Amino acid sequence: MSDTIKITQVKSGLDSTRRTRATLVGLGLTKMNKTVIRKDTPEIRGMLNKVLHLVRVEE
Repeated sequence: MSDTIKITQVKSGLDSTRRTRATLVGLGLTKMNKTVIRKDTPEIRGMLNKVLHLVRVEE
């Protein structure tokens, strides 16, 4: 397993719940097509599972 994950927001979170939008902000995704690199931890994986329909994940 790699030690980093590249996450790109591909869909808007505007029509999502407040909790989903907060998860995106927690991941550091604030705009469309923004890409962030995060450590591959169980906490980040759990956040990704909640917003998988809005992001693209590369390892």
